[in-house]
Amino acid sequence: MRFNKQIFTILILSLSLTLLGSGCISEGEGAEDNIAQEITVSEFSNIRENPITPWNSEPTTPVIDSTACVDPQASVIGNVTIGASVMVSPMASIRSDEGMPIFVGNRSNVQDGVVLHGLETVDEEGKPVEKNLVEVDGKKYAVYVGENVSLAHQSQVHGPAYVGNDTFIGMQAFVFKSKIGNNCVLEPTSAAIGVTVPDGRYIPAGMVVTSQTEADKLPEITDDYAYKHTNEAVVYVNVHLAEGYNEAS
Repeated sequence: MRFNKQIFTILILSLSLTLLGSGCISEGEGAEDNIAQEITVSEFSNIRENPITPWNSEPTTPVIDSTACVDPQASVIGNVTIGASVMVSPMASIRSDEGMPIFVGNRSNVQDGVVLHGLETVDEEGKPVEKNLVEVDGKKYAVYVGENVSLAHQSQVHGPAYVGNDTFIGMQAFVFKSKIGNNCVLEPTSAAIGVTVPDGRYIPAGMVVTSQTEADKLPEITDDYAYKHTNEAVVYVNVHLAEGYNEAS
């Protein structure tokens, strides 16, 4: 049988990934155990500084609360703050290398395949690009996600963007250049682009809201709304998942 170099390489890479394990990690953890074949840890680390670019000469390391869980198959890069009991699931990407900073509040969850990113917030002269920033309590962010927020599978929040507390962003939903209020629901595949969604409203599945007139007319969440308590249940599950994965690792 002829030696197939390509197959051999794939087998070696598969073995290496298996040995890395599947527990949650935080910035800097496990560096001593992840040395393999002259490849530096920084090249494979899923939690790392942003690169130096023409618009940003200062690499920043993510700040992650010790009770948060970041799956090894998720990426957290640059000027990112992740609060207590946050669950970041496999294949999620929180990438603060163009739009900076990104904030995820306590007990929120960033599920499988979710993307958090932002438009350029500093130009090549070092001046802030104000139109691509949102202000919260006197501080400016590319993306701000409040507390007890669920970002469901494959949803995207692209800065400038703000998501208020106790809000549910459904599967494959999209937020861009928008502010989503507290206690809101974006049902699956819906989108908010360039609008402010008032507190306590929902966007029906598949609806794309692109004008403030549409946003102001969105239906209110009432006691008989089917998804009124969905976010509470999802937050509960993910807080305990973060705790469980951390205890197991």
